[in-house]
Amino acid sequence: MKAGAFLKSLWTTDPQRVARQYLWGGFLFLLVGGLLAMLIRFQWAWPGQPVPGLAWALPESKGALTPPAYTAVFTMHGLLMIFFAVTPLLFGALGHFVLPLAIGAKQMAFPRLSPFGFWAYAVGGALMLVSFVVRLGPASAGWTSYPPLATPAFTPGLGQTLVTVAVLCVGVSAFLYGLNFVVTVVRCRAPGMTWGRMPLVVWGLFYGAVLNVLFVPVLAAATGLLLLDRVAGTQFFIAGAAAVGGGGDPVVYQHLFWLFGHPEVYILILPAWGMVGDFVAFFSRKPAHGYRLTAGAMGAVTALSGAVYAHHLFTSGMAPVLGRTFMVLTLLISLPAEVMFLNWLMTLWRGSVRLTSPMLAALATMVVFGLGGITGLALGAVATDVPLHGTMWVVGHFHLTMGAASFLAVFAGLYFWFPRMYGRALDERLAKVHVLLSAVLFIAVFGGQLVAGYAGQLRRLYDPYQYTFLAHLLTLNRWTSWAAFALGTVQLVFVVNLVRTLGWGRAAEPNPWRVGTLEWTDAGPGAVVLRGPHALSQPEVQEQLGRDWIGQAEPLSSSKPVVEQVAPPVPGVEGAV
Repeated sequence: MKAGAFLKSLWTTDPQRVARQYLWGGFLFLLVGGLLAMLIRFQWAWPGQPVPGLAWALPESKGALTPPAYTAVFTMHGLLMIFFAVTPLLFGALGHFVLPLAIGAKQMAFPRLSPFGFWAYAVGGALMLVSFVVRLGPASAGWTSYPPLATPAFTPGLGQTLVTVAVLCVGVSAFLYGLNFVVTVVRCRAPGMTWGRMPLVVWGLFYGAVLNVLFVPVLAAATGLLLLDRVAGTQFFIAGAAAVGGGGDPVVYQHLFWLFGHPEVYILILPAWGMVGDFVAFFSRKPAHGYRLTAGAMGAVTALSGAVYAHHLFTSGMAPVLGRTFMVLTLLISLPAEVMFLNWLMTLWRGSVRLTSPMLAALATMVVFGLGGITGLALGAVATDVPLHGTMWVVGHFHLTMGAASFLAVFAGLYFWFPRMYGRALDERLAKVHVLLSAVLFIAVFGGQLVAGYAGQLRRLYDPYQYTFLAHLLTLNRWTSWAAFALGTVQLVFVVNLVRTLGWGRAAEPNPWRVGTLEWTDAGPGAVVLRGPHALSQPEVQEQLGRDWIGQAEPLSSSKPVVEQVAPPVPGVEGAV
């Protein structure tokens, strides 16, 4: 490819090509963030000992993590994973690829916003990487960047400033694709694609995009004011030793951050829930049980997501009446989530279940998010949050819900849409090995963190065993670290599968999963959508077409209408799970 054509391809308005750009960018930062996680686990297993192969980066300590280096490592790990890996993979990659195809849109509503958003993300990512090599190192105030820790008095140097600007850049990116997704779903659906005929993953992306539009500006405001405190001498959030002229309240920053930070959980998990809802139906060969209830439950979670944020601040001196109010709201939001889980289980019930790699990843997402949700109830109640808030229990819960569940959902979507994205079929056996081992090891790693937290291990400690009452947890942490190293190694299975498929893989079938959604059936421009996304195992279709699925825009010459969302028993097709 000539240089001019290559440069032109970098600024593309084709959403599928933008999706691939986000995909590779997300993989890069997933790799960097994952390697940093391995360093954290090494420190907890062998505190203060040299990390094999790290002497070149930390020559003064001969490769051992020092307390400042450890603080920087866990700060950058959190920032990279949340803002530059998982969120861009779910929305930037899978969202840009699937959303326009699944609703029959010819293009995104604002095509030029897609490349602009990607390059804002790319600039932010570059600043994150540059911050590793500047004097005094990268950011080290924690991924939340709480002031006064994030002020020059506690984190001097250029690294924290670069990272603050990087978060602003990725916020611009998230707002732009969020706005683009919302308008695309509202304005660009194909004829006949009513709200009740959209795949559940589109519902999830739509709700997540709404949250992006509403709450990312809050993060941008908080980060912008924090940046002014760092570089312009303002005192919006500064207090204590860093304040020279009085004023400023760091707790205000905490409110602003979590007003974005808690909906961010749902920004990540809503598309995942949508994928689970669709995949459970597709691979059980049944219509999604309670389709409208599931879509409504996701809407209820979206509506409540901003009203529960303050449970992160129970230990900040909140008034008791506010604490009880946010506790009730926090526990209330679990109800619509339970509705979705029950609908997924009912869809599985007596379905003809096919354990493909996307289905396994979707089921694993259900399991790990379920564990994360249950362990989160203890943090939603004031009485149990107070003793657990500063411990590793929070880390284990957080990683199960935002880390493991989102990660597995990314791979559920990737395994499902990869044949459509690249025209080649990934090896199913390797994909299943990757998903199963990842799910088991995720539970081992983050389950170990939950146990350590329940035993009293405080989070963010450089050397937990300096406290004698935690010394007996060294063995547990070492086993958990070995599980983490195994989890990192298992990802090589995916890398091998990816490289082999892109290099020498066989061509994929046009519709390998035998489903009827628009991205697989190539209905063409102007096609009229006739039915919902889960018209599976229906007698009229089997009688006329000889298969158990029908495209959403595929006509059927029958006097009997195809039932869209009710699952009639089909003898000989459905079996026990």
